[in-house]
Amino acid sequence: MHSLETDCLKDSETNWRHLKRDCRNRTVNFHYIMSTKNKCICVTCGAEFDIYQNPLPTVDIIIELNEMGIVLIKRKNDPIGWAIPGGFVDYMESLEDAAIREAKEETGLDVVLVRQMHAYSNPNRDPRHHTISTVYIAKATGTPVAADDAVEVNIFSRDNLPSPLVFDHHEILADYFILKEDASKSWFKTV
Repeated sequence: MHSLETDCLKDSETNWRHLKRDCRNRTVNFHYIMSTKNKCICVTCGAEFDIYQNPLPTVDIIIELNEMGIVLIKRKNDPIGWAIPGGFVDYMESLEDAAIREAKEETGLDVVLVRQMHAYSNPNRDPRHHTISTVYIAKATGTPVAADDAVEVNIFSRDNLPSPLVFDHHEILADYFILKEDASKSWFKTV
């Protein structure tokens, strides 16, 4: 039986990925065939099996700060631009815990989650990977400080949003401001 416990390493010059996997109690190399149906073939025994690629779970946190506006960060990593604070959910971490952690890591703010707003899943929303983001609305007090993936942090309103906004954050913020006008939307879920 093949174990799929280690990460794949991409060989950028070919259509193969070289994998280290456990095959019949031995660590061996596999070749990962890039095609419409992803297959892995053991170079030792010839066994073939499917590799499943799934979207990566992420969270974004719209932080309302002292009734002054919302907190956005300027990213230091690609894609460069302004973004809603957020990031990847760690293994064995709840969405709520990830949202609180990411808000603290990127802005230095301790947040209180108010609502789960919506999930965004367009496969092209992030140019790096296929992600699914669960967006939260949170409240915070204090002074935000850029940290972790952020080089700058600032407070914005609907009328002075920065440019460029990366990912699908323009769409997310448009939805947020519409919902703020009518907070009685039935799909607005309280955490």
